[in-house]
Amino acid sequence: MPVQAHAEEFRSPGSGPNAATGILLSHGFTGSPKSMRPFAEHLAAEGFGVAVPRLPGHGTHWREANTTTWQDWYAVLDNEFDRLRKEHDRVFLVGLSMGGCLVLRLAEQHGGDVAGLVLVNPSVQTDDKRLALLPVLQRLLPSFPGISNDIKKPGVDEGAYDRMPLRALHSLSQLWKVTREDLPKVTQPVLLFRSTVDHVVEPSSGRTVLSRISSRDVTETLLEDSYHVATLDNDAPRIFADATAFVRRIGADA
Repeated sequence: MPVQAHAEEFRSPGSGPNAATGILLSHGFTGSPKSMRPFAEHLAAEGFGVAVPRLPGHGTHWREANTTTWQDWYAVLDNEFDRLRKEHDRVFLVGLSMGGCLVLRLAEQHGGDVAGLVLVNPSVQTDDKRLALLPVLQRLLPSFPGISNDIKKPGVDEGAYDRMPLRALHSLSQLWKVTREDLPKVTQPVLLFRSTVDHVVEPSSGRTVLSRISSRDVTETLLEDSYHVATLDNDAPRIFADATAFVRRIGADA
């Protein structure tokens, strides 16, 4: 299926003193690189090497998402991470929502090769009891109405699907499970942003991450003026600035 114009991938090789650092950014479920583009452009302007790949089944049509699994999404990020490792001295991971779960999985698998993580409203579970029926529902129904554009700032469109692909959502729930089980393997520095009002991901996800990781260098920042897609919302400048400072601090200690 053709890729939507807003869903194009973004990469920058880096320049100047910060070029030794690469940063891999992952968008969320049913979203696209559009949700991470301003963040990536900010980091690229600072001279970091940056990559925002498009996850399989995203940025096209929700029906295509139902033909993919979390292993497909992870493989794209894993390959991009390997490339960045070859081109830069250190690599940081950044993830929004499901992207946060995927980069946590990368950190669990790659250990010390990951310099640090920036998580924005990471999704590792749900409190919605209805999703217990997913194993059955995903065989009976292709989709539900979507949850997109959870953004407080007026006039902003993240370009996500208007339908929730249930087979893909079922696969996401399997990613949640394996990632939660291995959270103690995460030892890298972590900067976690959490919106105090989020209509997509419950606070329990962030609490689970913070309570189960083994990292000693951990900062949680509450966002008071943004909803779920905080990278496009009112608190975006703060996220960008704090993440830049975090990457510089950890990089200087390396």
